[in-house]
Amino acid sequence: MNAYQNSKIGEVRLNDAYFAPRIAVNHTNTLPANVRKCHETKRLEAFRLDWKEGMPDQPHFFWDSDVAKVLEGMAYDLILNPDPEREKELNEYVDLVCSAQQPDGYLNIFFTVVAPDMRWKNLHEYHELYCAGHLMEAAVAHWQATGKRNFLDCMCRYADYIASVFGREPGQLRGYPGHEEIELALCKLADATGNKKYLDLAKYFVDERGTEPNYFAEEIKRVKRQAFSLDYYQAHKPVREQTEAVGHAVRALYLYSGMADVALRTDDKSLLDACERLWNSVTKSKMFVTGGIGSNPHDESFSYPYNLPNTTAYAESCAAMALVLFSERMLNLTGDSKYADVMELGLCNGAISGISLSGTEFFYANPIVIADNCPPSSGHNMTRTRQPWFGCSCCPTSFCRFIPQIASFAYSKSGDALRIAIPVAANGAVALDNGEFKFEVTGGYPFDGHIVFRVLSAPETPVALEFRIPGWCRKYTASMQGELKKGFLVLKRTWKPGDEVVLDFDMPVELVRANPLVEEDAGKVALSRGPVVYCLESVDNGKLLSQLLIPGDQEFRLEPLKWLLDVPGITGKAIRETLPGTDTLYSAAHPERTETEFHAIPYALWQNRGDVSMTLWLRTV
Repeated sequence: MNAYQNSKIGEVRLNDAYFAPRIAVNHTNTLPANVRKCHETKRLEAFRLDWKEGMPDQPHFFWDSDVAKVLEGMAYDLILNPDPEREKELNEYVDLVCSAQQPDGYLNIFFTVVAPDMRWKNLHEYHELYCAGHLMEAAVAHWQATGKRNFLDCMCRYADYIASVFGREPGQLRGYPGHEEIELALCKLADATGNKKYLDLAKYFVDERGTEPNYFAEEIKRVKRQAFSLDYYQAHKPVREQTEAVGHAVRALYLYSGMADVALRTDDKSLLDACERLWNSVTKSKMFVTGGIGSNPHDESFSYPYNLPNTTAYAESCAAMALVLFSERMLNLTGDSKYADVMELGLCNGAISGISLSGTEFFYANPIVIADNCPPSSGHNMTRTRQPWFGCSCCPTSFCRFIPQIASFAYSKSGDALRIAIPVAANGAVALDNGEFKFEVTGGYPFDGHIVFRVLSAPETPVALEFRIPGWCRKYTASMQGELKKGFLVLKRTWKPGDEVVLDFDMPVELVRANPLVEEDAGKVALSRGPVVYCLESVDNGKLLSQLLIPGDQEFRLEPLKWLLDVPGITGKAIRETLPGTDTLYSAAHPERTETEFHAIPYALWQNRGDVSMTLWLRTV
């Protein structure tokens, strides 16, 4: 398959007002905060393998993954911000992790010091292979950042051991991960090392999943405990037969990302077809307007189609980030801009809403509405305010590695082509097959549709620039004519320094309505402008946001948010509907209506000014 790949970290550096500050704060605040938490909770120290029964801070079966994601983020950040002291710190942590590897290649702190007799005995419930995958991703990132192979070699030994344990040969286990992730990690390891064995192992885990006799069904009988059904683990049928996104949302999207990676590297059309069906299932019937996914709070899972409740929306931060990962893979694999539309939706809204502007507080679940009387906590990790950490800390640590990659999602390449999926202001020096291509992008995207792409230097042979025309854009102009291909404007020529491409995307405020089958949102609208979804906070609009109605036939105003650079908020007319003079639970009184104004901010920026109520969907008149 003729696929694109993300630009390498550091090839493109963002300097916009929306994403670039997040990347900077990740360096100064998020990474150090997560490292401190890994020390405070003894996650890092656990790799010394000195925990004994009866001691506090017993290692958990997912601790390895938390540390791995922080190390991966540190490695990416080191590429963006070279620092000898930071590199020394990273190498020390890497040495500590590698010191925990067993003589046979195995590496997992929980199953080494807490439950050594349970190694590989409960794959569906525990996270052995998931942790291994995150360690492999961290090792590849460390090698890319430092050139050192010690972590990479450590993970190759682990992968070699895993390949000896799992497979279809006599004496091997026919199992696969309960929490998927290792599939995509093995593809990265294969790319980094050139060893096809790791791609074959990834393909085995994808192909074996859900086949008969069902490994998880038999395993559940052996351990005599079943918390969830097989579809929770996406193990209810072989992946090529799956047509609906079901089960734990993060597991599912990591699986689908791994399937896309395997499909690319093996030219597997049937696997690609399955990816497309599952992507459609997610985005056409199971995705919140913010790009969040997973509507069941009790088990972090998908619900039935069009069941997208607002008050109990789960929309885990990790799941939104995973949807971005899946979408960017499908974009690179197919070249269809519809995947970039969803990738952009997640990046601008549901993925980064889980982290505060300070970079030190996090949402595990991302609410769609918070009422005035909503308690501080309404269930597992569902809070009305961001928190500095969680017992299950997958989301805070995921941001460490996700945020440094944003520029790589926005700009990708293949051969002599540069694809601009999200034209965020940036400076780039991208290595193409025919030479280095240097450029700068100016403008206020995603809040301003005026973009100027300027060539700084280019090869002496033609380069194809591919600019995405967003699905949300009804009208646009371009300073050059080209071929429109799968939603991308393709301009191929021999470029000279000083050449410019100017794009203008019409970006009005729009009232978005949900599919009628989403009964939760019937008669309501959400505000959007370009790819950015907006919400209302009580700090700007008073309490009882549910009383507000938005007239559809009005001119909206854009006003810069004083507390966030020049990012615009939306102001317009509203009607407040109140029920007079009653303190009863139900009343036949006629509501009174008064004219007022509303002030909306980007959804991803809510809850940065104290404890507030919030709503995204509003009634309209």
